[in-house]
Amino acid sequence: MGAVEYIVEAHSPACSKSGGDTGSSAGLLKDMIPTPVLSLHHDASRPIAMPPYLQRKYIDLIRQVSSKWVNWDPPIGIQVGAYGTVDKETGDLIVEGNVYDPAFQKELDKHNAGIIMADFPPQEGAVEDDFVISSRGSKRGDVDKESDTPEITNASVKGRWSFERGKRGAILIMHSPRQFYIPPKVVLEPLYKVDKLIDKMLVTNIHVCPAYSMYLSDKSGDRVSLALVSGVQATGANSGVTWWVDAPNGLLRKAADQTGNSPFTPLYSLRRQIKRHRRFFRDKIRPEPEGDELWYNDSPPWDPLDEDGEEDPFDPEIRSVDPFAAVEKAAAEKAAAEKAAAEAAAAAAA
Repeated sequence: MGAVEYIVEAHSPACSKSGGDTGSSAGLLKDMIPTPVLSLHHDASRPIAMPPYLQRKYIDLIRQVSSKWVNWDPPIGIQVGAYGTVDKETGDLIVEGNVYDPAFQKELDKHNAGIIMADFPPQEGAVEDDFVISSRGSKRGDVDKESDTPEITNASVKGRWSFERGKRGAILIMHSPRQFYIPPKVVLEPLYKVDKLIDKMLVTNIHVCPAYSMYLSDKSGDRVSLALVSGVQATGANSGVTWWVDAPNGLLRKAADQTGNSPFTPLYSLRRQIKRHRRFFRDKIRPEPEGDELWYNDSPPWDPLDEDGEEDPFDPEIRSVDPFAAVEKAAAEKAAAEKAAAEAAAAAAA
């Protein structure tokens, strides 16, 4: 993979309206792209740091609307099948191993799981449309009203977002994402038998993409405009894609690969085993979970967060949810539907 420019901006200057070759499309686009406060070629061995609680706040905001977890360092990949724990302070996944590692097969064999993981590798999905996630309270507008430049007008993904004063908002944009995921209905039930995965979080799905942008607003009621535009060199040659941004406040991370690859992993899914004592000593009236239902989308390890990412367990706007209730509700609805179908078939036969 070639060098990828990886930019972090704490405060991005307003877009330049003068200077440069304004007589050409290349010059106009060059003027429109603000110079970042910090620009460097990202070294995957040295992830860029930010205040941990704001990182946690961003992850929490995106998770509330998507039920998925954000990888704050997308150039550092997360693999399908990885397992571990979530760092309570930062929201990072602390990886302890991977169920697809050859060594893990010994754990499966020891528990008579009856599966060879190499026979069921992660499945690859098709390239999807651009994926935009915005937190509650954010409003999306039309960025075209801000510019009549063809590069902005023809951008594949673009928008202008505004946020509530006094609250933080979050945006995650992935260009042409593709998913990799654990094969459904065949792997998770055998993995449930492995003691090593008790109380561990398992990566069941990842999203990879060639370009992404992350934004966390401040509390000033700010706005951010983003567009993924075709880069143009001084010679007029196309140089791939790049992000056009107008973000006077807030925290911004963005990157675009120019090699045609998808080296970034901004988003992933985590699941945890249903507690075994809960499963085996439950009310017999309730349906028994099975298959993929033995793993659920767990809550974060932190209490409800305030606007700066600090824990606020008494926040009246956030209520804790029993993670087992959703599983049991789905199983009960499934059983009721099967019963209704059987009764309808019996009535038709009579």
